[in-house]
Amino acid sequence: MVVAFCLVPMLVAVGASFDYIRSYNIRQRMQSDLDAALIAAVKQINNTGDTEALKRKISDWFHAQVESSYTLGAISIDTTNHNITATASGTVPTTFMKIANIDTVDVSVSSAVKGPATSFLNVYIVIDTSPSMLLAATTAGQSAMYSGIKCQFACHTGDAHTVGKTKYANNYEYSTAKNIKLRADVAGDAVRDVLDMVDASDKSHERIKVGLYSLGDTLTEALSPTLSTDTARNRLADQSYGLTSATSTAATYFDVSLATLKQKVGPGGDGTSAASPLKLILLLTDGVQSQREWVTNGSNYWPKVAPLNPAWCSPLKNQSNTMAVLYTEYLPITTDWGYNATVGATMASANWKNTWGGTMDSGVSTSITRRDYIPYALADCASSKSLFISAASSTEITAGLSALFNQYLSSVRLTQ
Repeated sequence: MVVAFCLVPMLVAVGASFDYIRSYNIRQRMQSDLDAALIAAVKQINNTGDTEALKRKISDWFHAQVESSYTLGAISIDTTNHNITATASGTVPTTFMKIANIDTVDVSVSSAVKGPATSFLNVYIVIDTSPSMLLAATTAGQSAMYSGIKCQFACHTGDAHTVGKTKYANNYEYSTAKNIKLRADVAGDAVRDVLDMVDASDKSHERIKVGLYSLGDTLTEALSPTLSTDTARNRLADQSYGLTSATSTAATYFDVSLATLKQKVGPGGDGTSAASPLKLILLLTDGVQSQREWVTNGSNYWPKVAPLNPAWCSPLKNQSNTMAVLYTEYLPITTDWGYNATVGATMASANWKNTWGGTMDSGVSTSITRRDYIPYALADCASSKSLFISAASSTEITAGLSALFNQYLSSVRLTQ
């Protein structure tokens, strides 16, 4: 009799936990489906000012994923600030709780999204100004350099040449005289494209600031974040600010430069105000820790020329900044002895861990060349694999940086 008396409340208790877990799982799916519907809608918000059409799209996206018994509640769309909020609700039929005359459990969710295109944003554009960025940008340019001075790089130091009856103080002087475009020049073109995109995304110049930095033996701030893209364009073209091919540095020390960049950038915010902007770092680089003298001064220095250690990027990412990396691909130059002794040599010969503290990705052989490992290192430097792009040609470099910036602007954030 005692067992029979206790059996009903025991079944209700056990059944309640079972039905609760079931309703919780359904609520989680409903939340996920509502989030997905709002994310899809906010990406369309620039294409239409018709809020009723957007609401219908949200309803279609939502109901395509969930059971028809679930209903959308109030939907609020702010096309000016790219904000969308919505609620959804429904009932979950019970199983064991029917014993207690509880036939359904009510569930409800809410969601809100905001597009970074409407957030306050600081963009830090960091340009590698090392000698390797002075490689001719096209195959034709490389051939012209090699046929004239037997080197595809337009270095500023040493290497005087006489071609025909004309004397050139260095490789760069020769490239300038022959109007040969270098990868450093292409990097400038790519940055100008991003500035055009900033103009299009922030027509009133109220939300998006741009800063310019050169990365070499140290980090140099050419322009602190500003709302004026015209100022950025002027600084980019002015040789005195060190961002053109005419002002290349002799070395690239990522360990030093990225530590300095961390201090310049500071912690990222939530984008809700000018005092708390989101922060995006666009790094254009060939990814090689190097100094020209390490190549020319003998084999004791050759292991130093190696891919950057992606751990050097972590402090920037750890302070809520987004890191996007465009790899200006280090093209193989097998006719150059310096290349073969350094970047063309194996990772094993670089002794990367002891030299720079790097840890290679699992499954990658140490017999891989340092040049071929660069993409692995730079992809690990980026905040996500999708924010890493490799570009070999001049057109790919320009398109790649624009793609990274556009990808960031088209992403959305769940705010609730």
